[in-house]
Amino acid sequence: MATSQAAPAFGVYIHWPFCRSKCPYCDFNSHACDSIDQARWRNALLAELDYWADATQGRTVASIFFGGGTPSLMPPDTVAALIGRVRARWIVAPDAEITLEANPTSVEAGNFAALAGAGVNRVSLGVQALNDADLKFLGRQHSPREALAAVAVAQKHFSRVNFDLIYARPGQSVASWRAELQQALAQAGEHLSVYQLTIEKQTAFEGAYRRGEFKLPDEDTAVALYETTQEILAEAGLPAYEISNHARPGAESRHNLVYWQYGDYVGIGPGAHGRPRVGSEKLVTRQHRAPEIWLEHVERQGHATTDRRVLPPEEQAQEALLMGLRLTQGIDAARFRAATGTDLNDALDAQGLADMIAGGFIARDETTLRATREGLLRLNAVLAKLAA
Repeated sequence: MATSQAAPAFGVYIHWPFCRSKCPYCDFNSHACDSIDQARWRNALLAELDYWADATQGRTVASIFFGGGTPSLMPPDTVAALIGRVRARWIVAPDAEITLEANPTSVEAGNFAALAGAGVNRVSLGVQALNDADLKFLGRQHSPREALAAVAVAQKHFSRVNFDLIYARPGQSVASWRAELQQALAQAGEHLSVYQLTIEKQTAFEGAYRRGEFKLPDEDTAVALYETTQEILAEAGLPAYEISNHARPGAESRHNLVYWQYGDYVGIGPGAHGRPRVGSEKLVTRQHRAPEIWLEHVERQGHATTDRRVLPPEEQAQEALLMGLRLTQGIDAARFRAATGTDLNDALDAQGLADMIAGGFIARDETTLRATREGLLRLNAVLAKLAA
């Protein structure tokens, strides 16, 4: 993973909020909806793209990411129109990464050829588990066989394919997870995202967990599952480059690196967040979360931005610290200064840094600050000590 580039990259995030059903663990801005006015939504997304293109003229787009929701449910001609508008309004890098999230059902896999024709060159599939019981528990609508078939179809149509797995599921043992990872690796390409199941607020799982309807593995088991993940995927040539993401060297998600290396990006669509630089100021932005209200605002005024404020340098530095230490290679000091205008040393609490180094949670050299393996396991606590 390259970390020497000084200038932060620029990305475009487009949020499609609709799903066939809401997964019980999901806290993203997603909504089950049976009827969508596709032409109206397409026009509104294009309008909001234009609004932010006007504000960020001259930037070179390194990545476009369609998230959700389930953006693979978007009509391919809408995807093509949005990609075309990005190309018309910004400079787009010749090797720009264009990712679309998808569920691995046979219905959505049937759209992969058309989505590739629309300009998508990377797809990320929400496989999540490879056994029927856990897929049912997670609220997924595909079978293990259907998921692996969708991965195979995706690999025929897209140059880059990722799929997600969730671990630390109820009753999961290290031995069963090891076997599941080996099964996944038999189908994996260059990138895997592996997330620990957590209970998020305002999800169906939050209530069920509080009612005692299921239990998660204890902390020791969760750590053992994490360490098993690191071991197996590293041996397979997909080492972690971020806490939950593994890739062959050079195959890291460029769009997610925009976030983790604190580049600039615009967020389009309901609930989308952005960190664009407008003139000399870095902004924090958020679009209205409710789909229908977002739609009405865009049709009335060309955008649905509800929050927009200038990020002061100290907040930029703290955000960059929070994001950058998720990367196994850590934070490059020159990139940090280029992205935030602040020296890395000025963003750190000197005593906290000394304590974290002495405890074996942080490593530091002349150019880089990074969390050790022990530090990554306790990153929230480490960050609380480091922040100036």
